[in-house]
Amino acid sequence: METKKNNLIFNLTQTFIWVCVFVLPALMNWVIAGNKETALKVFLGGFFLMLPLLLIYLVNYHAFIPRLLYRGRKQWFFLCNILLLFLLDIQSLHPKPLPEGVIESIPIPENEIWAFYGSLQLGVVIVQLLFILLAVGVRQIRRNHELQIRIEEEKRKGTEAELTWLKNQLNPHFLFNTLNNISSLTQIDPDKAQDSIGQLSDLLRYALYESKDERVPLSGEVTFMDNYIDLMQLRCNEMTTVEKDFQVPPGDVRIAPLLFISLIENAFKHGVNARYPSFVRIRMDAEGKDLVFRCENSLFEKNGSDHIGSGIGLENMQRRLDLLYPDAYEYTHETGGDTYTAVVKLKGILS
Repeated sequence: METKKNNLIFNLTQTFIWVCVFVLPALMNWVIAGNKETALKVFLGGFFLMLPLLLIYLVNYHAFIPRLLYRGRKQWFFLCNILLLFLLDIQSLHPKPLPEGVIESIPIPENEIWAFYGSLQLGVVIVQLLFILLAVGVRQIRRNHELQIRIEEEKRKGTEAELTWLKNQLNPHFLFNTLNNISSLTQIDPDKAQDSIGQLSDLLRYALYESKDERVPLSGEVTFMDNYIDLMQLRCNEMTTVEKDFQVPPGDVRIAPLLFISLIENAFKHGVNARYPSFVRIRMDAEGKDLVFRCENSLFEKNGSDHIGSGIGLENMQRRLDLLYPDAYEYTHETGGDTYTAVVKLKGILS
């Protein structure tokens, strides 16, 4: 649709320029001299003078360049143009003798008149060649523009496909962790486990259906995270303190769905220890027009390569930020003593 619209604008612009070339000289003569007959003669003279050039331009633009030059048939492109110029200038190969009055008005020796005439014809051919080059140049500009649009369209399709793939990776990861928590709870408190299954059902409904759009209401995302944290707390004992504070700014604020879940998972995974006092603090608020999500947790590093701040979930979050908020976000994480802090700032999304 965008390509058709651009082509229409391009063609209308070319038509307007050619109409100006044909009409403007006569119009200016009419305005200056005020004589309609003279203006008509100027128009007719310019029309028959420019008509061969218009023909050369259109034939090359619509036929010779796309069907010959762009398909690697350069020799046919040159031969067809030579034939076209020959047909247009064939009458000039047998010129009629110049009238005596014209010969007398030209301050050139009589024996050089025909050389002068030949140079005029050479000038005509040069102008015709320039219009061929003009057609090539304009067609190339249009071709480059169409190619750029096609590249951007393919890039957009690739980005959408990658985002879908990333979201599909997030949902099973979230489901796996939550089911493990509820599974452990069934042996301790079946009634609470049943309530948690109801919560999980609501979360899955949101994750599978309501989060399909590229942007979702922030209020719905906050409700999802709030319930998700409640489910994550199922695996915590009295040694763990969980604090959450979600300040939802007024207005219709929309963000990418399931964007911060990986940070919450990471906090509970590395910040909770059943044998030692531990904490998870999650906060979201506004700083001017920026939305800031902050996650802090106590630090209990695991053995091997599974370190705080690493993992598929966080890599996916970073990639989604790159795709959905290019040059409009900040993601920082640092370790200070026994505390790990991760902050994501989405710039300029608040009104």
